[in-house]
Amino acid sequence: MSEVAIDRPVPDFELPATDDGHFRLSDYRGRQVLLFFYPKANTPGCTQEGKDFRDLHEDLTAADTAVVGISRDGVRAQQNFKEKYGFPFPLLSDKEERVCNLFGVLKEKNMYGRKVIGVERSTFLIDAEGVLRREWRGVKVKGHAAEAMEAARALHAGG
Repeated sequence: MSEVAIDRPVPDFELPATDDGHFRLSDYRGRQVLLFFYPKANTPGCTQEGKDFRDLHEDLTAADTAVVGISRDGVRAQQNFKEKYGFPFPLLSDKEERVCNLFGVLKEKNMYGRKVIGVERSTFLIDAEGVLRREWRGVKVKGHAAEAMEAARALHAGG
């Protein structure tokens, strides 16, 4: 069960991040945050999604929006993924699934005939005051980053 809801403040959280860092949501007050959850680093869909957000990073920055990726991968795997594709944004490691549970992105999936719990590709747009304004669940990669960027622009412009 997700603890986040549209038009409600997102509880603060902190996770280990790439570049020997830590990410704390409250440190981003005053800026919008586009938080995208992905199943696994260096897989085709996750790689394409990261590249799409990378390619739109300048436009998102112009809309005063920080981009942050999260998966259950360890920090080392996240760092390698970030460096391999030149992602200009932090990737967070949620091995304990605390933030995945907060956002309700863990879902039962079928993998080679076995039921497993995995991350459902999802994106969340948080405004400068820390309130959740948009969510996309069960995301299909093609065109998603551009759609999220347009929503960030509109929110930044007051829409």
